[in-house]
Amino acid sequence: MNKPLIVIFTAIVLDAVGIGLIFPILPSLLEDVTHAENVAPYIGVMTALYAVMQFVFAPVLGSLSDRLGRRPVLLISLAGAAVNYLFLAFAPSLWMLVIGRAIAGLTSANTSVAAAYITDISPEDTRARRFGLFNAMFGIGFIIGPVLGGVLGDHWLQLPFIAAAALNGFNLLLAFFILPESRIPSREKIDLASLNPLRPLRWVFSMKSLLPIIVIFFVFSATGEAYGVCWALWGSDTFQWNGLWIGLSLGSFGVCQTLAQAFLPGPAVKLLGERAAILTGVASACMALIGMAFATESWMIFAIMPIFALAGIGVPALQSLATRQVDESQQGQFQGVLASAVSLASIAAPLAFSSFYFVVRSEWPGAIWLSVVVVYAISVPLVLGLRFERPAVALTM
Repeated sequence: MNKPLIVIFTAIVLDAVGIGLIFPILPSLLEDVTHAENVAPYIGVMTALYAVMQFVFAPVLGSLSDRLGRRPVLLISLAGAAVNYLFLAFAPSLWMLVIGRAIAGLTSANTSVAAAYITDISPEDTRARRFGLFNAMFGIGFIIGPVLGGVLGDHWLQLPFIAAAALNGFNLLLAFFILPESRIPSREKIDLASLNPLRPLRWVFSMKSLLPIIVIFFVFSATGEAYGVCWALWGSDTFQWNGLWIGLSLGSFGVCQTLAQAFLPGPAVKLLGERAAILTGVASACMALIGMAFATESWMIFAIMPIFALAGIGVPALQSLATRQVDESQQGQFQGVLASAVSLASIAAPLAFSSFYFVVRSEWPGAIWLSVVVVYAISVPLVLGLRFERPAVALTM
């Protein structure tokens, strides 16, 4: 693997670490600063705020990277992440935690730039495999992040943030000295109006060939939000897990996802085709979620993890397909639009899932996972209706 990919993948790992480390400790952290008995609504709001910032800034960073280059945008976002984690480590009140999570969402919007960088340096026939690795890096982050958050958080709630700041500082130095620019920056003047996060979405609803793909990204992202919002609360309510066990369970989830997304997407697409690979991922996720809903013992959750692994093979196929929808000069912009669609789901879904969990928590906490199955079902007819040839689509703003 070449050095630029190592740096990009490391940045993705650290983004996922930053997302994952707060999962085991967020309920305790919010209980500590709010003194409330039921913190599920706070968790939903905090997660939604993180997504709002991603939504606003993903297309901005994507467009800026098209004009200024990928490297400077990535460097600035990595520096911002390192500073923000130090801010979170010493935030003594709810409003400061809110500001910190907002900044964290802004800096994590660099995933659209990272995706565009991979597209820049990857021939079409390698993109499914490299996007599989891209998603596998999130899996690695979800191994490290929740375990780090659970173990360190049991000693001191602020300690995971200090560790994350150090890791992001290391990656900033790595990127500064090793990461080259992947494309020649545009000499066009930056149109400030084009940085409006809503502007890149205006053509989406008029482009019938793009709309199904974007909606599928929206659905997949919405389902993923349920884990971050409800996993820790559900584990505590159902199995009386502490921070360590919450971290270990999420880490096991990350191990399975990493192995599957590192090795299976390429072969799966060649064997099944893109449509069948996506549907196989959906079916595997639904089977695992149904198992979780009815699980009565902790060991059952760990036994289900390999089924969850198969759920990851469809997303790289969808990402590879998405890159063929626009020409090379607009990949950053298009990836930013996809990231915004994902972030819209990440705004609405945490609020919806946290509210639903509040309703079912006392009677049947596992019912939350059946609601995720229902959301997944929306994607099936859309996948069946996808067209796989390259359309002649031009992005016009």
